[in-house]
Amino acid sequence: MNSIEALREALLRFRDERDWQQFHSLRNLIVSLNLEAGELLELLQWKSDAEIAALPADAAGREALADECADVFLYLLLIADTAGIDLLDAAAAKLAKNGEKYPVEKAFGSRAKYDRL
Repeated sequence: MNSIEALREALLRFRDERDWQQFHSLRNLIVSLNLEAGELLELLQWKSDAEIAALPADAAGREALADECADVFLYLLLIADTAGIDLLDAAAAKLAKNGEKYPVEKAFGSRAKYDRL
């Protein structure tokens, strides 16, 4: 796939071919997204920083990381579709808001939250 829209269409087709929309309330999708995010987090459990940094270089680790990232992304696409949100527009708008909250001259090199800059 070379675009979010093509992926979204394929995902909806996959869902509809299985009659799964009946299970995809906004609540259920958000819960599922968080469960998948937990599986992504689980890849790091009990690992050192060095082991985590090495995950992408290991074929099995990279595949597991890619699979969990994909699961999170696919649920996010379903949530956005259900809520009528254009993810690209929403992400661009949020980036602009963050730019206002974290101006370079105050935030450069700092990990402080915007209200503490």
